[in-house]
Amino acid sequence: MSRIPPADPASTQRRRWLAGAALMAALPRLSLAQSTSPVITRRIPSSGEAVPVVGLGTWITFNVGQDPVARDACAQVVRAFFAAGGRLIDSSPMYGSSQTTIGHALAQLGMPATLFSAEKVWVGDVARGAAQMETSRAHWGVPRFDLMQVHNLLGWREHLPRLLAMKAAGQLRYVGISTSEGRRHAELEDIMRTQPIDFVQLTYNLLDREVEQRLLPLAQERRIAVMVNRPFREGALLDQLSRHPLPGWAREIDCDGWAQVALKFAVSHPAVTCAIPATSQVAHVRQNMGAARGRMPDAALRARVARDVAAL
Repeated sequence: MSRIPPADPASTQRRRWLAGAALMAALPRLSLAQSTSPVITRRIPSSGEAVPVVGLGTWITFNVGQDPVARDACAQVVRAFFAAGGRLIDSSPMYGSSQTTIGHALAQLGMPATLFSAEKVWVGDVARGAAQMETSRAHWGVPRFDLMQVHNLLGWREHLPRLLAMKAAGQLRYVGISTSEGRRHAELEDIMRTQPIDFVQLTYNLLDREVEQRLLPLAQERRIAVMVNRPFREGALLDQLSRHPLPGWAREIDCDGWAQVALKFAVSHPAVTCAIPATSQVAHVRQNMGAARGRMPDAALRARVARDVAAL
């Protein structure tokens, strides 16, 4: 059997350069305001630490198994995310292979020092939860998580005391709880009122606005950071909006597409700390991060955006 000759280093370097050039050419051009403005951050109320208002979710998009091409594509998304000023990445054991995909990406980048790692525990009892969190940590390749959340309130009465003890011992930095798609809001409200959590994760977007009535004001009152999931309704919102031309007021908040409008609407609410749109495309993560720069809508423009979108 003949041996396969080793790859020529110069040829390999050239292929990598061409791939990088093609990648950059595919990226959307940022507006002047987006390219020259600093990344907008919000402070976590319990600590004062600032995080960018746009993070990176991994539900569905990073669940690519062991496909090397797909894993490398996700690594390029993470690379572009950090290059654009991103920090916070969110995942869960529920998300299939997303955790190992994140670990693969972070290893390629040499574990960025600015990473804010947000994970979840998603199992019914404390003993299995401890093992699950350790497995998640190994998948990411991090020494500890910045934020650990109880996923979809599953076993929260059992998990929260342990997570708070881990925080006190320096094994975590923040403790939170999550829900999505408007589920179990009454129970979530009770937890927010009675438990010393740092973060709450919930669904909020231009169409799903129930949380404006009670949960977002309560988060402000209780000084709880708010992480917004499903800001695009997993793409359904953008599919609906993309059938219509971008209104003139989008220029007033430096938006060059509906995705940025949707994100700026979500993160401009005074209770919101950040939103975590998920994507597997470099062009989209770059566009999403553009929503963390430039002008934000004030209360009057937020009302107009909501009114105009509802009328479409």
